[in-house]
Amino acid sequence: MTRFLPLLGLVLSLFLSTAPARAGETLVAVAANFTATANEIGAAFTQATGHTATFSFGSTGKLYAQIAHGAPFEVFLAADAARPEKAEAEGLGVAGTRVTYALGRIVLYSTDPELVDDDGQVLETDAFDHLAIANPVTAPYGAAAVEAMDALGVRESLADKIVQGDNIAQTLQFVTTGNAELGVVALSQVVGDESGSKWLVPADLYSPIRQDAILLNTGADNPVAAAFLDFLQGPEATAIKERYGYGTE
Repeated sequence: MTRFLPLLGLVLSLFLSTAPARAGETLVAVAANFTATANEIGAAFTQATGHTATFSFGSTGKLYAQIAHGAPFEVFLAADAARPEKAEAEGLGVAGTRVTYALGRIVLYSTDPELVDDDGQVLETDAFDHLAIANPVTAPYGAAAVEAMDALGVRESLADKIVQGDNIAQTLQFVTTGNAELGVVALSQVVGDESGSKWLVPADLYSPIRQDAILLNTGADNPVAAAFLDFLQGPEATAIKERYGYGTE
């Protein structure tokens, strides 16, 4: 029997070295503006690696609060650069893993194909009763909307018409359900919609929406979390992001 032990060991070592890696999973907190894009990237990630990225969507501010209170997310895809930077500074994120994964844009949107003009001058008219924006305190896209209104000099006149969504997904829902005739939403949410009307808000009217991601300490020992963060920056994910209207660095 002892004569076969070395042979058995050799066979086992060959089997283990050639056996495919077991599929794993990572839990990712994702800013609501990136919902459709993340879902498509997640499917591509699974196809390429066999691993699964499970997403939880919400406003960046609320996701960060959950992370700070111990939520088991392993990767954080924010809608700004500030929260991932804060996560790193406060020891919630792995130092040196913070990256900019997308550059966002805002758009004035209506389901009415005739309402939004090519210059956004509808904001200075009485052609609507409600304008939906995301909560500027917790949602960077909402902060960008407020900044753009200030730059246009219309914020004060629109104050009584503004309704706030908890995040950019709810903001779009207000428009699509008819609760608001207009909304300032993410370009990625309506980039392929030709049925309504929209105005791409000039980028010089608000600060760049630099969306950063970071590997969280909870995912430091999970190779799938690091693999997803790498995939997010690769050519396949970049092509998906560009198709949804995101800029990349």
